[in-house]
Amino acid sequence: MEINEKILELFKLQKDDYLSGEEISSSLGISRQALWKHIEKLREIGYVIEAVPHSGYKLLETPERLVVCEIKWNLKTNFLGKEIHSYESVTSTNDIAYELAEKGAKEGSVVIANEQTKGKGRLGRRWESPPEGGIYLSCILRPDISPNEVPKIALVAAISAVKAIRKFSGLEALIKWPNDILLSDRKAGGILTELKAEMDRVNFVILGIGININTSKKAVPEGATSIKEESKSKSDFSRVEFTKILLQALEEEYVKFKEKGFASFREELKSYSSALGRDIMISASHKKNVRGKAVDIDETGGIVVELEDGSLKTFLSGDVTLIR
Repeated sequence: MEINEKILELFKLQKDDYLSGEEISSSLGISRQALWKHIEKLREIGYVIEAVPHSGYKLLETPERLVVCEIKWNLKTNFLGKEIHSYESVTSTNDIAYELAEKGAKEGSVVIANEQTKGKGRLGRRWESPPEGGIYLSCILRPDISPNEVPKIALVAAISAVKAIRKFSGLEALIKWPNDILLSDRKAGGILTELKAEMDRVNFVILGIGININTSKKAVPEGATSIKEESKSKSDFSRVEFTKILLQALEEEYVKFKEKGFASFREELKSYSSALGRDIMISASHKKNVRGKAVDIDETGGIVVELEDGSLKTFLSGDVTLIR
C-alpha cells in the first residue's frame, strides 16, 4: 500500500476526528515534512483536507474521480483490482493493459481511465468514451483455457455487468448477445476481449468493459443511453462505487467460470437475454445477413436462431440487431 493510501486509510478510520501530524508521521514512519508533501499531493487530486494548528488534519471531502485510493477502499475482492493503473486520458485501456500483460503483469491487474480517445468496440467499431461520463476499464486475466473458450469469458463478463448495474441502480439491464449491455433496448455498455495465445493455450486475455454511467444523451451515439439517463436522475451517480461493485461481481463470476465451466451460466445468460423470443437479424463476418427468431442459447454460448424456413441454426459469433 502506498503512503497516500495509508494516509487516507487513517483518515477514514478516524472519520470525523482530527489527526495530529505527529500521530500520522509516527504511524507511517515518515517525517512531518514528508507528510505535508503527501497531504499537498492529495489536495492536488481533489481531496479537501483541513489543517488546524494544535489539532491536526481532517478529511472533509473526497473527489468524485476514479482515484485508485478510493476504488481500493473497502474493495471486497481477492485479486481483481489489487493492482490498478489509473490514467486521466488514454487511447484505449485495452492497449495499455496488453502492454502490461506482455511485461508480466499479474492476473487481476486493472487499467482504468477517465477518457479514451480511441476506445475500441467489437468488429473494429469505436466506443465513445467522453471524460467524466463512464467507466472504461480493462482487466488482465490468465485463465488456463484453450483459445476457443475465450468468447465465453465475454459472456461471463456481460452477466457480471448486468448484475452490477441492477444492484447499483435497480435498472433492468439486459444482454444483447453476445456482449452488449442494454437499458430499455438502448446500448449502455459493451464488452471486448483481446488475447495473446498459442495453438492450444492462452497466455493472457484482456477484458475491456465500458459502461455509460453519467454520460449525457448528447455525448452518446444515437440509440445509446446511460444509467443516469434511464434513471431520470438529476444528480450524478458515483463511478467509484459502481467500479467496486463491478469488480466484485466480475471476480465472483470469473472464479465460478474457472471452477465450474460455462455450463453453470447458461440458464442465467438466457434469463438476461434481450433477444430470446424476438425476431432478430444476425450478421456474421463475410456472410449475408440472416433473419429469424432467437430461440435458445446453447451449452457453448452460441445463439440458436429459428430461420424463416423453420430450420435451426446456431451462431457462435456475429452482430445481432433486434427487430421491433
